[in-house]
Amino acid sequence: MCHAAELDPPRSGQAAFGYLAARWPLGLFGLLVLLTSLIALLYSSMLVWAWFVTDLTHPGTVALSGLGGLFLLFLCAQGGRGLAQLDEQLARRHLGPSETELLRRRVGELAETRAGVMQAVHDERRRIERDLHDGVQQRLVALGLLLGRARRAADPAKADALLRQAHEESAHALTELRETAWRIYPAALDERGLAAALEGLAERSVLPVEVAYELDGAPPPLPVQTVAYFVAAEAVTNALKHSGATRAAIRVARRGDGVVVRVEDDGTGGAPRQPTAGGLLGLSRRVAALDGRLGVDSPAGGPTVITAELPCA
Repeated sequence: MCHAAELDPPRSGQAAFGYLAARWPLGLFGLLVLLTSLIALLYSSMLVWAWFVTDLTHPGTVALSGLGGLFLLFLCAQGGRGLAQLDEQLARRHLGPSETELLRRRVGELAETRAGVMQAVHDERRRIERDLHDGVQQRLVALGLLLGRARRAADPAKADALLRQAHEESAHALTELRETAWRIYPAALDERGLAAALEGLAERSVLPVEVAYELDGAPPPLPVQTVAYFVAAEAVTNALKHSGATRAAIRVARRGDGVVVRVEDDGTGGAPRQPTAGGLLGLSRRVAALDGRLGVDSPAGGPTVITAELPCA
């Protein structure tokens, strides 16, 4: 593996010399703009001077000189602005990071987000296994025991009662299986889009949830919709489990070329700004995989606001 010095050798001395060599003409032009500005200011002051003098020999000449000075002062301001922008470009070119360094940083970012996504997928698989083990699997074991007792029952009435109980247990197992499948990936997200998936989330939540979907026009790409949904779902789950909230609000809106998901609850707050474990850490990794940003604002006493900025480009 190449070291950073081999990829992007030190450029500070050479780069600074190149910057100074390219900048000295700008200095001359800047001096010229400054001197011209002083002259323009002098001519412009004629208008002020003429305001206090009542007897002017050549009022037209004074007015023309003053207006010309104002126009020249405007041109000098535009010229100074252009020189400042050109100076910034030269500084970025000679003193900023090289293309190799920018590429190296980008590769590092992609490697970090890739590792984060893999860890998030691993954590999600463990959560799914735990949900199946603690929920559906227990229901199915109970169902098997009930059916076995019904087969061995000598009394037809007792066998019929056990079968009815087994039927109810199978209905509960099916309900839990559907809920687990929804938590893994809601079918509505593919079939009807993010708005329908969020409405389904609000309907299934024990916590009252208000949804404001403010995206007009073409829907965001499916990966963006998926991450936006799971940000909202995890935020609502945390509000219910950890903050003692009585309500939550989900707002999805556009910001520039991206999508912003904002979830607020009225709980007690106290969530860390930088997630280090749990569902919020997995969310931050999902968001980072899309070059997005996840923000957590949760002061002690509440409210908690979780914001995800997801680029669509």
